[in-house]
Amino acid sequence: MPLVKVSILEGRSASEKIKLLDIVHSSLVEAFKIPDNDRLQRLYEYKKDHFEIPDDKSDKFTIIEIVIFPGRSIEAKKTLYKLIFSELKKLGYQDNDALVVLNEPNLDNWGLRGGISAREVDLGFSLDV
Repeated sequence: MPLVKVSILEGRSASEKIKLLDIVHSSLVEAFKIPDNDRLQRLYEYKKDHFEIPDDKSDKFTIIEIVIFPGRSIEAKKTLYKLIFSELKKLGYQDNDALVVLNEPNLDNWGLRGGISAREVDLGFSLDV
């Protein structure tokens, strides 16, 4: 149940925004083996004066923050990063135009399915990838 937050400068086309979210989701499905219907994503658009970008990055700069259940291997995480960046290149991104950050709160810090700790729930998929 990854929680995805994508932050961009405003002004992108609707199709590019959809493609950004699709890239992140399909990369999570492939790298982390999550179910295809396990999709919780938010896209935040900022005015230029509300989203500071270093001079060495373009206006395409995108921050992708993903909160995930802990347990994925470093190999799965590396695969995720490579998949996302290779797909972003197809949208004209350069290597320096994106940042991906994973946050892995302990299963006890997730409340779901009516208030049950994620540690107590059969998630329906393995975290050991």
